Amino acid sequence: MIRTALYPGSFDPVTNGHLDILHQSLALADRVVVAIGIHPGKSPMFGFEERVEMIHASARDAFGEADSERISVISFDNLVVETARRLGARYLVRGLRDGTDLDYEMQMAGMNATLAPDIRTVFMPASPEVRHITATLVRQIAKMGGDITAFVPGPVAGRLKARAQGLE
Repeated sequence: MIRTALYPGSFDPVTNGHLDILHQSLALADRVVVAIGIHPGKSPMFGFEERVEMIHASARDAFGEADSERISVISFDNLVVETARRLGARYLVRGLRDGTDLDYEMQMAGMNATLAPDIRTVFMPASPEVRHITATLVRQIAKMGGDITAFVPGPVAGRLKARAQGLE
């Protein structure tokens, strides 16, 4: 049986922190599905297709072809446990940076466990070198003209800079 993990989030844009959790997820599961949440009330910096391209390119650069082929990217606009069930995912992967993340994620895990007891939430601690990275802060730094290359994968840096500066 193929072990499938679902890694939900906005990935707007994908950061080195996301890649860290994705890399850890590949050690847990045979297949990892990155699920980009689509919320009608939010206006992301990057469209869905752009985020898919950046995730795939970043995964190929970071993990090589073989591991990157174990990753797929989808969108979802319903309950994450419904998406996990539809895909046959046994695990929901959640990255933790600090205690604030843990408090929030524990509440979500409890709700999801009540809705879908057969799907386990797995917490992955962010590695120390990426623990401080958030996509929100990365977008703010880029909009203010700061250097974001330490926070995002190569395939993201140029696109993010151009988009944030209104060049794209």
